[in-house]
Order: sequence, then structure tokens, then C-alpha cells
Amino acid sequence: MTPPTSASAPVNGPVSADESALLAAFEARIAAGECIEPKDWMPERYRKQLTRMMSQHAHSEVVGMLPEGNWITRAPSLRRKLSLIAKVQDEAGHGLYIYCGTETLGVDRQELVEQLLDGRAKYSSIFNYPTLSWADMGVIGWLVDGAAIVNQTVLAKASYGPYARAMVRICKEENFHKRQGYEICTVLANGTPAQKAMVQESVNRFWWPALMMFGPSDTNSPNSAELLKWRVKRKTNDELRQRFVNLTVPQAIALGITLPDPDLRFDEATGDWKFGAIDWSEFHEVLAGNGPCNQERLAARRKAHDDGAWVRAAANAHAEKQRARKDSAVA
Repeated sequence: MTPPTSASAPVNGPVSADESALLAAFEARIAAGECIEPKDWMPERYRKQLTRMMSQHAHSEVVGMLPEGNWITRAPSLRRKLSLIAKVQDEAGHGLYIYCGTETLGVDRQELVEQLLDGRAKYSSIFNYPTLSWADMGVIGWLVDGAAIVNQTVLAKASYGPYARAMVRICKEENFHKRQGYEICTVLANGTPAQKAMVQESVNRFWWPALMMFGPSDTNSPNSAELLKWRVKRKTNDELRQRFVNLTVPQAIALGITLPDPDLRFDEATGDWKFGAIDWSEFHEVLAGNGPCNQERLAARRKAHDDGAWVRAAANAHAEKQRARKDSAVA
């Protein structure tokens, strides 16, 4: 893809007077709450940070199809099967929207996909955990999509227009996913003792990885300061994590499920649910490729990419034929 025609400031080196003026105007627009559009001038660092963040988001949506797709054929009823298929299809669409958004930054989608397949690109650590029971489909919808909503609702106000607009539709669909998941948890939690125990066991496995989804603590987050400065993000990782906990604890109480944190307590002074220390060593191990399903997830994506090569070739051939037909008609 040809990069947008707008200029960008260099990452390093001296900055000219013209570039200084452009940077000042850019930051004034950000401060005024304006949206930056693809053909607007932007600092190269802003472009690179957006590309990194949006591509990781898109990769997460696509890889996130795998843990749930694994349960489509084993769903306990036709209704559950249909709703799970719809959810997996939604996740594919979310990846498509965001990949399209990164292309407006002058990045070739194929390049981003290659970065995912060869392990250079990161995606959300939560998708490297196995789905061992049907209850996981409910808990993922409730906790994982619930965490995504907290994060993405803020991204719907991001300073980059294409990203913010994609988030509006994605958040609506994620809300459906969360309701679907919580309903599954409700049915199981009010079912037999074995069914309730299945939900509890699933929550025990997914609670801490769900908290890790918001990224490192603010003191150890290398990109947050810039993203906040440019209003790509509006809240810090720790602020978003606390909001998620505050929203989720009452839901767990309503289900009669115990969250696996002996330090969890309500703070009357702040109105927050205080939670225990997160094991960040596990988070970094998973990000480094050493999680339970890292290799399995990437192997599945590589196989799907290879199996779909003929579809991409056919689509490109058809597009070329259409272009040639249009050119000949103009001539």
C-alpha cells in the first residue's frame, strides 16, 4: 500500500523550523480534542505508536477466535452453537476493521500478518491459555470481553479518527459477547453442583490473566506516557484495571462465585475493590512465547494462512482483471 501523502516528523535528528511549527499545530489540535485523520500531518513517532498498538489489537482479535472456535462443534445446544459461531465471526470482523485502520497509516497488511506469523508481533497474552471446559466460553465472555469493553470504550475516544470509529462498532458487539458469556455463567452457576463447580474452576484459571490484559502497571509501562500525551489512550493501565475490578466483583457476588484473591476487599474510603498483587513474571513469560498455548496458537494461524493462499491469489487475480477491464473501458 502507498503511504498517505502527508509528511511526518523524523524520529531522530534535527527538527526544522517548519517541522517545529507542524508539531506545535499537531499538539494544539490534540489538546483541543480534535481527531487526527490519515492525510493530516503527524509526527512519525505518533504513526509508529499507533501502528504498533493497532496491529497488536488486530492480531489479538484474530488469534482470539481460536480458543472459542475450538468449542463450536461441542456447544451443548443449537442455540449455543449459533451464538458462538456469531461471536467468532464478529472477532474476525474486528480484526478486519483494525487492519484496515492500520493501512490508513501507510502500512501493508501483509507485512503486519507476517510479523504475527513469524513471532515478531505481540498479541494479548490472554489468548495463550487453553479452554478446557464449556464454562470457559462463559467466563471468557464475562471476564475477557468484559475487560476488552473497559479498555475499548476509552479507545472509542482515541485521537486517531479511523481507530476511534472502528471502536464504536466493536464495543457494541463486545457488549453482546459479554452478555452472552455472563448468561452462560448464570445458567451454569444456578445449575447442578457440578456445573457451578465448573464455572468456579474456570474463574480460578482466568481471573488473574484477565487482570493482566490491561498491560503492565503504570510504573513499568514503556508506552503509556506517549499514548496518554497524544490522547490515543485516555486512562492509564492501572485506572482501567481498577474500573474492571469494580465492575466485576458485584457480578461475581450475584453469581455466587468466589474470585481467587484472598486479598480482595472493599475500601470504603475510595469506593474501590482492592485486589492482591499480580504475578507479572507469568505475564512476561507468556509474552515471551512460553505460555501454555503460544506455539499452538501461532501454528494454527500459520496453517490457516497457508491454506488460504489460493483464496488470496484468486482475489488478487480477480481484482487485476477488474482493473484491466476498467482501464480498457477508459481507453
